[in-house]
Amino acid sequence: MGQDQLPPHPDTERYSVTICPPAVTIVSDLVAAGGVSKSDVINRAILLLGFVEQERAKGHDLMIRDTEGALERIHII
Repeated sequence: MGQDQLPPHPDTERYSVTICPPAVTIVSDLVAAGGVSKSDVINRAILLLGFVEQERAKGHDLMIRDTEGALERIHII
């Protein structure tokens, strides 16, 4: 198992979900770019959303900094 893959967990669950076309494209692009599995990409997305929601619950904002140093607030609806 590579460093980028999540370790096995005794409480894993298998889900069958329908992914919308734009998400399918993004998952494919991320798999190709990162050399990881679709499951890894989807797990990372879920973990990232969980982290973002935990931070938002604390009243924190999600910001991105461009190459010139300007900050922009990210709104997830």
